[in-house]
Amino acid sequence: MTLVLLVLMAYQVTGEIVHEWTGILMTVLVITHQVLNRRWYKSLFKGKYNAYRTATTAVSILLMLSFAFTALSGMAMSRHAVPFMNGMAPASLARQMHLAMSHWSFVLMGTHLGLHIPAMAAGMKLEGRKKTVAAAVFCAVACAGMFLFVRSEMFDYMFFREAFAFLDYDKAGALVFLENLLMLMAWAFIGDRVAVMCKKTFRKHDA
Repeated sequence: MTLVLLVLMAYQVTGEIVHEWTGILMTVLVITHQVLNRRWYKSLFKGKYNAYRTATTAVSILLMLSFAFTALSGMAMSRHAVPFMNGMAPASLARQMHLAMSHWSFVLMGTHLGLHIPAMAAGMKLEGRKKTVAAAVFCAVACAGMFLFVRSEMFDYMFFREAFAFLDYDKAGALVFLENLLMLMAWAFIGDRVAVMCKKTFRKHDA
């Protein structure tokens, strides 16, 4: 799903037709993921909520909502994949909703991935200098990604301050994907830091 998301965010590289069909693929993957993850929904109102569980639950729910709004608004503008849904919402509303929600999906997807990094890193058993180097590299990548995110004025898209995306069609495709990956890693870094702080809070409370 992460790879599909990166393709979706590279509209200037893929073009409209590939973008629409990739969006359909993403919608199918998201629905399938929810079906396979149905036991998680059944446990939502059960058990205790510590800081980490609250954070992961909130991000997961917001991510699903942003995916849903992105998909529906995209289908309302579709001319190739699902043209029969075109016009189910005013074009101006659908366009701005799609622009905002797709960027919220991007941010929340990165954060969602980051929240699970501490658990994944634990399995790698990084210690001492290796752990320090890995953390430094991750931090450097995140700083570069956040710089690109701010420079691209992504916050304007997220908060409905822009109705159109300003894309550089002359930029090399490989560079577009690299920059998108760096920006995704910036939000993954933030998610990782939130997870670490939540777990520290839990340990202090448990002690």
